[in-house]
Amino acid sequence: MKRKIALITGCTGQDGSYLTELLLKKGYEVHGIVRRASTFNTGRINHLYQDPHDKSTRLFLHYGDLADAGTIRKIIYETKPDEIYNLGAQSHVKVSFEIPEYTMDITGNGALRILDAIRDFQKDTSKKVKFYQASSSEMFGASPPPQNEKTPFQPQSPYGAAKVFAYNMTNLYRQAYGLFAVNGILFNHESPRRGETFVTRKITRGIARIKAGLDKKLYLGNLDARRDWGYAPEYMEAAWLMMQQPKPEDFVIGTGETHSVREFVESAFREAGLGNWKKYVEIDKRYYRPAEVHDLVADYRKAKKTLGWSPKTKFKDLVGIMIKSDIDETGK
Repeated sequence: MKRKIALITGCTGQDGSYLTELLLKKGYEVHGIVRRASTFNTGRINHLYQDPHDKSTRLFLHYGDLADAGTIRKIIYETKPDEIYNLGAQSHVKVSFEIPEYTMDITGNGALRILDAIRDFQKDTSKKVKFYQASSSEMFGASPPPQNEKTPFQPQSPYGAAKVFAYNMTNLYRQAYGLFAVNGILFNHESPRRGETFVTRKITRGIARIKAGLDKKLYLGNLDARRDWGYAPEYMEAAWLMMQQPKPEDFVIGTGETHSVREFVESAFREAGLGNWKKYVEIDKRYYRPAEVHDLVADYRKAKKTLGWSPKTKFKDLVGIMIKSDIDETGK
């Protein structure tokens, strides 16, 4: 059989690195789009990299940017992918309030640039391309939980609003042009590869540094916000399953459980073997959002029924995986 070709934006991020691993294990040829930077930003996929001169190599990296429609189009025409996974975004919610225009351009218009290129590529080559849009539970915003595929969107951040735009354009191109285009509405998903400024990783890394005697305090914002936290590698399996269905549909992916940031802190300190967490945690109002999302919890029954997907890693186990990784890394 001919080997499938996948193109991934955001391949150097948490999700992109796990998806790259998954697709390589499944025998794909994988092409990843990497933004040019003055420092190396490929740390999460360095263990997967092979010399492109090696004939057995199946991972190839291309410089590009979601702000650059011409380069995105050029890469699609050169690689001729069977599947495109758009995981690239300005994905930090708090930062999106600081740079809303940039967030909309990358997170929202970036998806539109890919969709438009796919439409033209299919018309020019008659080759069908499947498209996955990484949608977010932040789109639900103020809508009361639990949230499913029919819950109305009420985003409470520029990031959430940009994701709603990308979601709507994905659906529009599916309906108007017959593209195989799906939205994976993923609730919060974490791992040791989570960015260090995201609250879960900020907590586990901060605790590891306190345990090692490098820091004395951990500064956080709203401890009462509640989220549905799952394990990132499992969510990338769900993304792949969506792309293997006979027809394109949108799916909510989550655990069906909600926990507060305070619960995450308590569990992480407990896993680290430290005493009263209140001795170490300080509240800094600079980390509060201008508009807060109070409670997100996924109703993933459609994914369970149609994809046969269910989360395997429980909240306590997820916290344990992350805290152990950061303690091990800090102790090196």
